[in-house]
Amino acid sequence: MTCTEPGCGGTVEDGYCTVCGTAPAASTPETSASTHAAEAIAPQAAESPSVRADACAEPGCDGTISGGYCDTCGTAPAEPRTVAASARTAGGDTRASALSVRTARSTSSKSSARGRLGAGLVEVPRVPRIHPSSAILADPMVAEPKRFCGACERPVGRGREGTPGRAEGFCPNCGTRFSFAPKLAAGDLVGGQYEVVGCLAHGGLGWIYLATDRNVGNRWVVLKGLLNSGDLDAMAAAVAEKRFLAEVEHPSIVKIFNFVEHAGADGVAVGYIVMEFVGGTSLKQILRNRRDTDGGYLPVPQSIAYILEMLPALGHLHSLGLAYCDFKPDNVMQTDEQLKLIDLGAVIAMDDQDSAIYGTIGYQAPEIATTGPTVATEVYSIGRTLGVLIMHVPQENGHFGALPGPDAEPLLARYDSLHRFLLRATDADPDARFASMEEMADQLTGVLREVLSADDGSPRPGMSAYFGPPRAVFGVAAAVAPEHIVAGLPVPLVDPSDSGAALLATTAGTTPGELERAFADGLRSVVTGRAESMEIPLRLVRAALDTGDPAEAERRIAELAERLPGDWRLAWYRGQARLLARDFAAARAEFEAVYAALPGEPAPKLALAAMAELVGDGASAARYYDTVWRTDRAFTAAVFGLARVRRGAGDRDGAVAVLDQVDRTSSLYTDAGVAAVDALLAGRAPGELSESVLRDAGGRVDALAIDSKRRGAEVRMQILDAALAWLGGGVAATNHAPLLGVPLDQEGVRTGLERCYRDLARETDDMWSRFELVDRANAIRPRTTL
Repeated sequence: MTCTEPGCGGTVEDGYCTVCGTAPAASTPETSASTHAAEAIAPQAAESPSVRADACAEPGCDGTISGGYCDTCGTAPAEPRTVAASARTAGGDTRASALSVRTARSTSSKSSARGRLGAGLVEVPRVPRIHPSSAILADPMVAEPKRFCGACERPVGRGREGTPGRAEGFCPNCGTRFSFAPKLAAGDLVGGQYEVVGCLAHGGLGWIYLATDRNVGNRWVVLKGLLNSGDLDAMAAAVAEKRFLAEVEHPSIVKIFNFVEHAGADGVAVGYIVMEFVGGTSLKQILRNRRDTDGGYLPVPQSIAYILEMLPALGHLHSLGLAYCDFKPDNVMQTDEQLKLIDLGAVIAMDDQDSAIYGTIGYQAPEIATTGPTVATEVYSIGRTLGVLIMHVPQENGHFGALPGPDAEPLLARYDSLHRFLLRATDADPDARFASMEEMADQLTGVLREVLSADDGSPRPGMSAYFGPPRAVFGVAAAVAPEHIVAGLPVPLVDPSDSGAALLATTAGTTPGELERAFADGLRSVVTGRAESMEIPLRLVRAALDTGDPAEAERRIAELAERLPGDWRLAWYRGQARLLARDFAAARAEFEAVYAALPGEPAPKLALAAMAELVGDGASAARYYDTVWRTDRAFTAAVFGLARVRRGAGDRDGAVAVLDQVDRTSSLYTDAGVAAVDALLAGRAPGELSESVLRDAGGRVDALAIDSKRRGAEVRMQILDAALAWLGGGVAATNHAPLLGVPLDQEGVRTGLERCYRDLARETDDMWSRFELVDRANAIRPRTTL
């Protein structure tokens, strides 16, 4: 479809012209056909004023669509005007299909997925669209404390002795001209096309104006001008924007329409960027509203959701070789349920060695003046922004200073993974920060899952991009041991792009030697290929660990260290090697390094929990086990570990409570039930027992489906032994119901124990052990008289 705008030969795609951006007018043939079809189906609706073809569909707006946009709010008409046409069949039949489907019941209590950000996990409050005219400043001026020279950054335009400072003049320090007065006034026509309505705000590079585009249906646009036309750096920045911003196309980045020049009253031409109007509220204002309302900061899940929504947009800029440079709450705006990066004034090519770098102290990476803009400097700004949104960050000389630690900020003590994330994002060493927006998003999503689970106790598992699932569950029926931990921990996922990935998928072996022989033919072809495999030597390291040879694993890790400097996988495997060698302190340090690098992953937390348990640090073990289990119930080793730690601390009820969380469909449900009985009874003196505890334990065993006769007999015997000791204290049951099928008295319990011993004897292969069990059965059975 060809655009009908005068002088435009563009094509209409997805409802808008690819050249001028205009939506097709209501009188175009396609729209007319749709309208006639709608009238044929529902003539009364077609006559209703609420569905006029030229009526704006925005809630609360009574404007009229003119030239493709509403003359009041600037919104393009919604697509539902063509829904009648979509019901036509290939043969032209306008009858709707008899088949109807529903997405949900009208009375459903479930909330819509709309408005959910942060991997669909967080429901963020909607922000109403702001009418353009209501955003205009009544008295546009730059506050005196914010006036600085663009050349030497000294204060300028300050008042003295009650006299207001000058908005225009010359810097008393370096003589550079400054001007903080708007260059445009209402009614000015810029570029012969854009009519100025008023000032919206003042940014780092100058005033921002609201205007209407006379050539495109009077749609609302934003003009961004320079701070000072005499500032050569600012002018150069504007020229750079004109050169590359047209390449930026992303739904979460404000769209640039045009770049024009306009001569001011002094005859000096000033450049202006023309961009779309985003009628929303900045994160800075949302935070300010929150502070004014209850004095707090934004909720952590909401703030993380905001950051996650912006990371793909920043990643898109990076893919074009561009850096945003000035990421902060001021430059992210929410409208309804959408977020957008606004103000592209500081965007610069990462390989640009000459242009000035703009940013904001307190958000900007300290090394940017030396290294220039990099992915690492962007990561730093993102981390700082997240910190400012969620907690009090002290200010130094009017700028945000160092982020607080968990000692000063309880929020970071509560969410340890969040603290680790901020530490890595804002690390003083740029090489230690996240390597990309994708890696940052992966870890922040994991942190978000943990935060949400900590808040409401509901698990939120997620697929990891770095680790496979746990290989085994350690510590179920015995104390945790290093070899069991290594056998159960997840292993790093194989990089599918690695030259040896296909070979690994088809090769089987146990020891490193066996694997090397299996790799012999394939390895030669891999090594002589385009890139030497890194996954094959890593697999040989894992084979050494699986066979219990920590020295061999350490040797191979040392050989790989030069080829993979600082690789987290080497730290992961080195930690396991030192765990097998019983060097617990060194192993813990390696797992800590992995946790610091991947704060959103459960695997390093599980390893740290087991390490803490081994060295007797019950508090740390409980914290890590609890975090892992609460977030992802696939890590069943965590629930048994948490129960052991709680039981060791004397919290029997807490141990039983967490074991009760194992799902009935789990293959370890019976093991958890048996462990709960053990937590209730083991090590308890007769005086610490009660009838309710005994009956609770008996009821649990009755509810379990224990396949092994031997194991069932052992569990019943544990309960009956405890019952006999309790009865031996001279107490009697108040409830006459049976316990495990026998009366809860001396004779009944002894009879039950006799059966247990005889059941165990039948399940025992060793003759002498069987004799011993029969003797015990005879000794425990109640005395009888003839």
